[in-house]
This record gives sequence, structure tokens and C-alpha cells, in this order.
Amino acid sequence: MTHITLERWHGWRSRLHEVIFEADTKAGRLFDITLLVTILLSILAVSLESVAAIRARHGELLRLAEWSFTALFTLEYLLRLVSVRRPLHYATSFFGLIDLLAILPSYLSLLFPGAQSLLVIRALRLLRVFRILKVARYVGEMQSLMHALRATQAKITIFLLALLTLALIMGAVMYVVEGEAHGFTSIPRGFYWAVVTITTVGYGDISPHTVVGQGFAALAMVLGYSLIIIPTGIYATELVKNAHKRITTQNCPSCAREGHDEDATFCKYCGNSLG
Repeated sequence: MTHITLERWHGWRSRLHEVIFEADTKAGRLFDITLLVTILLSILAVSLESVAAIRARHGELLRLAEWSFTALFTLEYLLRLVSVRRPLHYATSFFGLIDLLAILPSYLSLLFPGAQSLLVIRALRLLRVFRILKVARYVGEMQSLMHALRATQAKITIFLLALLTLALIMGAVMYVVEGEAHGFTSIPRGFYWAVVTITTVGYGDISPHTVVGQGFAALAMVLGYSLIIIPTGIYATELVKNAHKRITTQNCPSCAREGHDEDATFCKYCGNSLG
């Protein structure tokens, strides 16, 4: 490409990015509001198509609407990839993955009939309403939740692994104590009971009958209540650390991610300039 052609390309991409990712301009705001209305209509079409009586009378029309919405969202997704300097960064971001998942069920339905019902995942795209309305406070809260989740990922993963190990041991003990006569036909079956008991769900489809087993079950229930506070405390602590950070709704022109600090000049995700 010549220098002039490159300049035109960069200028066109910047303009496209401004319209698609920013809501400061009239065109950008109109695009986002139209997108939200389209998302709502597509969710309505999918929901109505799941009603047998409506599907029998208007099935073809609803399927046509469904594929029309999918075509529009596919085009929008491709334009989002084109409008950023680093498409892969956007594609692997939270909203990038949601945008992709919003169109995949329609194509999967060609191989797996009924998969189009999963299109209701498009409802997650409505989270963009906070950015469209420029409610930075709500965008900030959402970013704080996501940041805390990422920061506590390792600790919570270790906790879950320890919990699953404990459940496996409990399941094995119950298999030995109760035996097949009382429904504990295997260690996996005992593991299932332990998970249901520790998480305080208590389906009741399998339960101990011996005194020892019931005492062990009571211990598991109390332990379950005690363990609930651990991941909650870990997550809450991380939220408090980020409670006073102020962010903007500005999107990075390179990776399309938002949630940057108010005084930031560079993207904290990809390092490129926000200007």
C-alpha cells in the first residue's frame, strides 16, 4: 500500500472504531442503541420460537428472523475485529468472547438441531448499556468484579481442589460405612453424595442409614456451612482493595478493552496509547 492509502485505511479504521466502540458521538450512540434494540428483538424471537403453539403458527417467520439477526451480528463481529489494531486481543476479551458466542449457536444448529435456543446468551451483550449511557460508575463496578475474580483465581482454584479432594475422601468413607445396601454402590456415588451434602443442596435421593454414617453426614453438613465463607472472604478482600479506583468508559483503539484508570494514557491490557 502507498503512504496515502495507508493513511486512508488508518483513518477509516479509526472512524469505524469510534462508531462501534465509543458512544460519545451521535453516530456511535445511534449504533449502540440500535444494537441493543436488535439484541432485545433477537432474544424475543428465540424465546417465542420455543413456545410450541407459536412455533407451529409462525415457525418459519421466526427462523427467518433468527437467521437475519445472526447475519447482522456476524457482520458486526467482523467489523469489530477490523476496527481494532489487535483483533486477537479483542477476540479473547470478555465482550469479544460474548460477541462470538452470540452467533455460534445458529451455526451449530445446522449440526445439532435445537442449539439455537442457546442464542439467549445474547442477553449478556446488554451489559453494554452501561457504557452506552456513559454510566462510568457501573462500568467501574463491573470492572472491579472482573478484576477481583481474576486476582483470586489461583486461591479459589486451590480451595476448590482441596474441597473436591475432601469430598472424594468423604465419599469413600461413606461407601465403606454404608455400603451398597444403603445406596452407596460405589466411590463415585459416595463422592456425589459428599458434594451434594457439603454444598448444602441435600437432594435426599441417597442418604445414610447407620448411626456412624448419619454422624459423619452431620459433620459434612456443618463443614459445608463453615467452608462457604472461605471463597467469599477471599473475593471480598480483593474487592475492598479496588473499591476506590476510578475508571473511565474509554475503549482502547488497539484491543478494544475498557475499564482504564481515569488518569491513564496507555492501555493496561496491551500497552498501546489510548489517544
